[in-house]
Amino acid sequence: MRALVLDCYTDEPACLGVPPFISPYVRMAYGALREAGADVGYATIDQWRTGRIDLTKFDLLAAIRHVAVPGKYLRGMPASDRELAKIGEGFRGASVVSLGLGSSRRDTKPSLKDAFHRVAEKDLDAGLHDLVISGNYEDRRRTTEEWNAWLLRGTEACADHPDHGGTLIAEVQMSRGCVRYVSGGCGFCTEPLHGEIIFRTPKDILSEAEALGRVGVRHLRLGAQSCVYTYMAKGVGETETPTPSPDVMEKLLRGISEVVRPAVFHLDNANPAVIAAHPDEAREVTKAIAKHCTDGNVLAFGLESADPSVFKANNLNANPDQTLVAVRLVNEVGAARGAGGLPRVLPGINFLAGLSGETKETYHLNMDFLKGVLSEGLLLRRTNIRQVIPSRKESPGVRSRKEFSKFKRWVRQEVDLPMLERVVPDGTVLGSVYIELREGGRTFGRQVGTYPILVGLPYPVDVGRWVDVAVTGRGPKSVMGIIQPTPANTASLAMLEAVPGIGRRRAMTIVRGRPFRTSDDLWKMLGEDDSLEAARKHLALDDAERG
Repeated sequence: MRALVLDCYTDEPACLGVPPFISPYVRMAYGALREAGADVGYATIDQWRTGRIDLTKFDLLAAIRHVAVPGKYLRGMPASDRELAKIGEGFRGASVVSLGLGSSRRDTKPSLKDAFHRVAEKDLDAGLHDLVISGNYEDRRRTTEEWNAWLLRGTEACADHPDHGGTLIAEVQMSRGCVRYVSGGCGFCTEPLHGEIIFRTPKDILSEAEALGRVGVRHLRLGAQSCVYTYMAKGVGETETPTPSPDVMEKLLRGISEVVRPAVFHLDNANPAVIAAHPDEAREVTKAIAKHCTDGNVLAFGLESADPSVFKANNLNANPDQTLVAVRLVNEVGAARGAGGLPRVLPGINFLAGLSGETKETYHLNMDFLKGVLSEGLLLRRTNIRQVIPSRKESPGVRSRKEFSKFKRWVRQEVDLPMLERVVPDGTVLGSVYIELREGGRTFGRQVGTYPILVGLPYPVDVGRWVDVAVTGRGPKSVMGIIQPTPANTASLAMLEAVPGIGRRRAMTIVRGRPFRTSDDLWKMLGEDDSLEAARKHLALDDAERG
């Protein structure tokens, strides 16, 4: 049997799978089919969009799209309902689609239940395995043994991802479920639907990380979990804020760092209430993160709302006071700058609009919380504002559009901009920026990471290059910069003109006077003007391209 795993992308509260990320869901489906003896292929929805995938070559199609909190993407948009319906209706073999837990509560237009033979309600990978083995699809949950085995086999899918060998990041799952499952957890989140939390062992996680390294994956994120501080925590099931296990986290992070040696090693979600309840243990876990992971790490704090009424109505993770304690602690440990140019680890804040209990006053309370963070001089790497998509129960949605839009504009100008000025001041050198997009005379790229900063350059650069970039300015959600160092002997006129202190006239002088044999020759020609002090930090004779 020839089977195709079609990656239609994942964006959930606890899991990323939009390029350059590859989610564990598609890797498990691939691994389960391989384990069952199928001849398996992997492709992305973007490859289908460009006509590079011939679906007629396959007998079985497994499409995976888990989108609970969609955002904006530089590239790689999750499949739409219309696209999925077209794929399912046009496929002649057996077809199954997985839309994530809670998806049955949402109506799709057009209906995907009519377009595919089956809509997976539980674990797609388990059903696919049974289908190949016995001919029958059973909608069931995978066992822990299957979970680990299929993730190991599924690492092979990464070799077929368009970003393999470049920016690809594998999301490595640490656990399944939420430690707050007893109370049902946050009312909007799908993680508590998994029931009692199950942790993968450090040995299994390390084995998968090693296997990913063997197939050429150089970037890892320990994600697909609700809170990294509750991994193997003490008191799970007895309290909603169990005690973190620093020794376990230290051993796991050190093992991956020393054995696998990923070029990028990041984490994701954290519950501020757990950090606030156990500051000593949380501080030790944060130290391990800062020590063993690469810089630019972001711990996403699910505050969601600073409104006590919304907190109560939706059984949210943490209140503003707990979140502020957690922000302070992570800043204390992780604000030091790493080799890639960014602080080692910083908090991010998630806000979710449209929850039950929300009023106009909610947005003012959110603003008051962020004003407090700013007034203390604390750093936030990211302020994420999204609208709820009902997955477990109906939500009223954003009723005060005016206040919501006002809040977003205020955050972008009054929070994001000053935060970027603190996190990446002018002159900061961001290492290994991958050039992804050219628009006219401008170029855009990002470092590889969980929530990378968009970097704009005011001149054309070839897509696919890795360069170091010196920051020269910024907008609310992005920075501007120049290649560092800018090579005086080979740079274009536009590149030279963008160097602080050079300008058009001096750039033309450099072009006419090159090649320069030494830096002294360059600076003698330009003179001893004080305005060239900034240029001396950026202009050199060597090329800045990185392999």
